[in-house]
Amino acid sequence: MDFEKVLNERIELVNEGLRAYLKPRYPEIIYEAMGYSVFAGGKRLRPLLLLGACEAVGGDISEALGFACAIEMIHTYTLIHDDLPAMDNDDFRRGKPTCHKAFSEDIAILAGDGLLNLGFEVMLSEAVKKGGAEYTRAALTIGELCGVKGTIGGQVVDLLSEEKKADEETLLYIHKTKTAALIQAALKAGAIIGGADHKALSSLDEIGYKMGIAFQIKDDILDITSTTEVLGKPVGSDDKNNKSTYVSVFGFDRANEDYLRLSEEVCRLLDDFGEKGAFLRAYAEKLIDRIN
Repeated sequence: MDFEKVLNERIELVNEGLRAYLKPRYPEIIYEAMGYSVFAGGKRLRPLLLLGACEAVGGDISEALGFACAIEMIHTYTLIHDDLPAMDNDDFRRGKPTCHKAFSEDIAILAGDGLLNLGFEVMLSEAVKKGGAEYTRAALTIGELCGVKGTIGGQVVDLLSEEKKADEETLLYIHKTKTAALIQAALKAGAIIGGADHKALSSLDEIGYKMGIAFQIKDDILDITSTTEVLGKPVGSDDKNNKSTYVSVFGFDRANEDYLRLSEEVCRLLDDFGEKGAFLRAYAEKLIDRIN
């Protein structure tokens, strides 16, 4: 497999789908704001994980493309809202002004709402059109993990933990729900669409959790060691917002050790999927190398 060729082909497949779903209509400004954030330079990590999981269990990735686009919309909605003045109050994302800076706070809120709803519209449309229970189950999985049991619940606890030192249990809950949940959702939804059995689904759920926690640990590390130019967003924002991080709670050395350990465990678990999981395994390795 020519990994880079396949990777670029899949990114373009997702981008083509997103362009079609976000084709401007009246009122144009909301589509412009949604498109601005969706096409602001994201790596399409979650869509690629969703397609890779579908393939790893023997499924056809073309059957999962709509869901891949939907999860990118949902992820982007979380970023738009996370950047708002009432949340993290960030002015830059991926090296560009955040949605509320490029447009206005009210339009940014509605753009986030629009992407969330459009994501579910796409998934439910796929379920109605294709008729299989697996599509409904995949949509339910994403709904559960991006709702109050997942990213929204994590954001609430994150906000309530500002101005105070979170304990280890609270911090892990925040990281599990705010970051890992949507990665788990991508892998599980793709696997469900691909016809995964219980063992494969459980394994991909574990992979998603460990990958998500590892990414958040690295993000916490980079917030104090990197630069705005490299990250494309302000560094030191966690300290500015008095937020507890993996580094502040566990220390820098423990954070780095846990990141490396979790990354290695992800790769070992992916080995079990053999040749069908080759893309997913190679992509996980690329992600680890990219942020080391």
